Parts: sequence; structure tokens; C-alpha cells
Amino acid sequence: MDQKIKVGIIGYGYMGQIRARNINDHPELVLAGICDPYREADIVKLNVPVFQKWEDLIASEIDAVIVCTPNFAIPDIAVHAMNRGKHVFCEKPPGCNYDDIKRICDAESNNPGVKLIFGFNHRHHPGITDAKAIIDSGSLGQVISLRGVYGKGGGYDYHTSWRNDIAISGGGILLDQGIHMLDLFRYFVGDFVEIKGMRGITLFDVDVEDNAVVILRTAKGQLAQLHSSATSWKHTFRLEIGCEKGYAAISGLLSKTGSYGRETLVIGRRPSPDERMAVGNPREETVYYDHDPSWDIEIAHFAECIMRKLPITKGTSTDALKVMEIIDEVYQLPIVHMDNKIVKK
Repeated sequence: MDQKIKVGIIGYGYMGQIRARNINDHPELVLAGICDPYREADIVKLNVPVFQKWEDLIASEIDAVIVCTPNFAIPDIAVHAMNRGKHVFCEKPPGCNYDDIKRICDAESNNPGVKLIFGFNHRHHPGITDAKAIIDSGSLGQVISLRGVYGKGGGYDYHTSWRNDIAISGGGILLDQGIHMLDLFRYFVGDFVEIKGMRGITLFDVDVEDNAVVILRTAKGQLAQLHSSATSWKHTFRLEIGCEKGYAAISGLLSKTGSYGRETLVIGRRPSPDERMAVGNPREETVYYDHDPSWDIEIAHFAECIMRKLPITKGTSTDALKVMEIIDEVYQLPIVHMDNKIVKK
């Protein structure tokens, strides 16, 4: 492709603004239009075409569209765009439920010329990529277990967020935030054959879970455990990967607010038989990170696959489908209220 790829954005909230910067920073992309009727004043300042309806943006001369809308709108937009030959970048989660992502995957199959990618940017955080490289090298041996905690402190207005309106979001903290950790679990060990989970409405006056626990097992017997929470109060990200010869622990997360703390990777190695004093307290190597390239990496991969007609290999529809299968299975189970009641706002 000799000319720049013309990209449109649907939804100009937090993620739409990040994606606009990604597009402007990429030499092969150009921002060709934005649709968000609630933020037109902000869009006008960018000196790009403004669209009232997302259908009109897709019908324009764009090559690709980035979908940054609430969950319920994603499937219709993605399917419509692919059926009209547009490449599609969808933010997570890929809709409200498993049926939504299945619709999107079917549209991808029916339009083999388009590229479809999903925004699982946590795979590209430096702590994660370094841990993956070390584990893939074999120096720590096979992965035995994974333990993840991903939580935030829901504010006093938590109940007013669209993310907790089941008609708009499809689910609670597990679908909104825990999905990233589940995707990372699959990134390190592949698919799971056994899924157990529990959800609770423990504090907030909402219709979706504010806490969830998921336990998983692979065909090899590798175990994984996730706690996804909106009642952590201290924003928390921690992924522990236990291996035959040691472990990796990624904590903190580079974010706009810095509320998750500095991103850190700790590598510990199982003591040798002669290191008797180190049992239970092995030597550790610690790496600190201060730059998050994940957003740019995703956009660059999307652009490269379009320009060179390569298959998407990171954030694929299969990745999205598999992680939504896990969440769908957990969501089949009843949600339990704390003490059979809700603490009112």
C-alpha cells in the first residue's frame, strides 16, 4: 500500500483519545474522521471530519475503523464495517457476551480480505513481554501455576457508570477488567479445559458483580487463579507465574494516573540443593519500567498487517473468543449478594 491508511474512530472517550494519538504518531496512518455526538466540541479542535452517525463514517473513504464504544454497540459496528470491506480494531471486551464475539468472528470469516484485531494491550506491557521471553527461553522450566489479582477502588459514584449497567456492558468487573488477566493467563499457558468461578455483589448497588474469583486448569494440569475486584481501594495489578525452576512476578502497571504503581518484574530462581540457607528466600532479580509502549505496538501491528497483507497474530479473534468462553461459563452461574442484601449507595 503506497498511500497512508485512512482510519476513523467511533467513540472519542478515554480510549478514543489514546487511539487518535497512536494514529497521529504512526507514519503510515492518518486520522480521517471521528464519530462521537457527545464530544463534538473536542473533535472539532483536531481539524478532522466529524460524523454524526457511525454508519456515515464507515461509508466514507476510510480504510479502517477503531471501535471505542461501550460494549453493547461493538458487534453491530464491527460486523457492519467488515461487511463493507473496512479493517476493524475493536477495544475490549468484544461485546457483552459470547454470542456477540461469535457474530464478529463469523463476519470476519465471511470477509477474508479484512483485518480484525482486539485491544488486549496488556500483552505488550514491558513487564509481561520480558517475563514471556524469559519463560519461553526455558530457563525457569515449565509453567506450573498462575495467580492474578486485578482490582480497583470503585468510587462513590460507581453505581452510575455505564460499565455497571448490564444492558450496556453485559457484565461487571470480570468482563471489564478481569478479562485482561484471563487473556494473559492464556498468553502464558494456552487454553483451559476446566473452569470454575464465583461472582458476588459485595458492596455496590449494581446489577453486576463487583468481585469475582475464577479457577482454571489446562489439559497439562497447570492451575490458574484470578481475583477480579472493584473493592480493592488500592488499585492493584499482580501476576505471579510459578515454574519448575523459579518464578516471575509482575506487579504495578504503567497507566495514565500511576495509581497501580511502578511496573516491576521480579525473577526468582529455585535454590540449588547446596543452597540450604536460601530455601524459601531465594535470590531475586528486579527490573523497573517507566514507559508503556503497548498502545503503539498494537497499532503498529494492525498497520503492518494491513499494509503487507499479513495475518493478525496478536489480539486475534481467536484470543477474544477463547477468553469470552471463560467469562461466559462463569456468567452461567448465579451471582450472590453479600448477606443476601446490597449495601445502598
